[in-house]
Amino acid sequence: MTDPLVARLRSALGDDAVVDDPDVLDSHRNDHAKFCTAGAPRALVRPSSTAEVVEVVRAAGELGVPIVTQGARTGLSGAANAIDGCLLLSTARMTQILEISVEDQVAVVQPGVVNAQLSRAVLEQDLFYPPDPSSWEMSTVGGNIATNAGGLCCVKYGVTSDFVRGLEVVLASGEVVRTGRRSAKGVAGYDLTRLIVGSEGTLGVVTEATLALRPAPEAALTAAATFRSIEDGIAAAAAVMASGLRPSLLEFLDQPTLRAIQDHRDMGLPEDVGSMLLAQSDRGTRAAEDVARIAEICTAHGAIEVAEASDAEESRMLLEARRLVNSALEPLGTTLIDDVAVPRSQLITLLRGIAEIGAKYDVLICCPGHVGDGNMHPTVVFDPADAAAEARALEAFGAVMQLGLRLGGTITGEHGIGTLKARWLETELGPVGLELHRRIKAAFDPGNLFNPGKVLL
Repeated sequence: MTDPLVARLRSALGDDAVVDDPDVLDSHRNDHAKFCTAGAPRALVRPSSTAEVVEVVRAAGELGVPIVTQGARTGLSGAANAIDGCLLLSTARMTQILEISVEDQVAVVQPGVVNAQLSRAVLEQDLFYPPDPSSWEMSTVGGNIATNAGGLCCVKYGVTSDFVRGLEVVLASGEVVRTGRRSAKGVAGYDLTRLIVGSEGTLGVVTEATLALRPAPEAALTAAATFRSIEDGIAAAAAVMASGLRPSLLEFLDQPTLRAIQDHRDMGLPEDVGSMLLAQSDRGTRAAEDVARIAEICTAHGAIEVAEASDAEESRMLLEARRLVNSALEPLGTTLIDDVAVPRSQLITLLRGIAEIGAKYDVLICCPGHVGDGNMHPTVVFDPADAAAEARALEAFGAVMQLGLRLGGTITGEHGIGTLKARWLETELGPVGLELHRRIKAAFDPGNLFNPGKVLL
């Protein structure tokens, strides 16, 4: 028997835009988050325009079918996971860069544009789109907006929300609203744009984004410093940030992460290395001076060795350790990636606490992170075939989030809530804050059809 929703959508969008093949649906059930449940979707639909999204939303709404919007499904919180009976709305065909304006320094794009594609396109106009999540070669602008994604350059440039000027959004009613504006300034009314950024598909379907751009950065140089302890590495990072320098990247690797990297690929790291700091300056002719100053600061804080790049190739080589983290951890077992952020003044306490949590629950926790803005990624590694180890890993994961909150931080700096962290959200927001979130959700989506069960339980 033909599904009435599938038949209606095929009539409106074409047969190739609507998929109900079980194998295809199964391959689209999950994002990259582990331990997040995923249901069986009713169908997958791939609209290519705002008008087609409106048709999808109205058809689903009339039949009471929930919608889960998906981009590239590179997320790490389960926000794009299917729920039973839902309609998966993929933005994979909405890939147009509609405009790049040199004069206004903005780009207007559809949500399916890949981050790296946009970055390269604007660079051809000597412009720069700073948000750069690690998945930038795969993740889409729409997904970055959904989670308010960050990246390595956040320490200098900020996160996705800092670059979203305006949005076009299809609401649950099928109405289309434009939020924000193209101009650099504008404070009229509530800031609906920032409300939607980071809402993980629970308030509407983003169909177009107006993004702020910057002049293209100058050439960058990198420094890498090793230390005998995490305390020395964190102290050096704090001193760099307090020095008046504005590194375009400031990354931290702890000893367990470095050991995994060294075992994965010989980087020449001695066994007594307790931490590594990676810093970069993108100030062109002034970058060498910045890197030299960073090297001096690291040396003054007990660095064992400091390497300073003299050109782009050496910079790339020094950053190789950071790029190898995920590959290095993969052979060790399943990874459960946390995403806490704390004030920089609390980083040493956070890292000491993470080590204690790892010992308490008898699990390996590696902790790379964006030390310049206090956003760390404690990664619990364990054997998935060992049920007891899995249980301990989940306990450790929660304990890390509780530690981050106790230190005045947050349970997520850039990955979002999804389903992975939803049960901890009230702890951070408080009951009144959580109730306000629910009222906002009800105002946008009274039928609770947009990504139900995500963010808010």
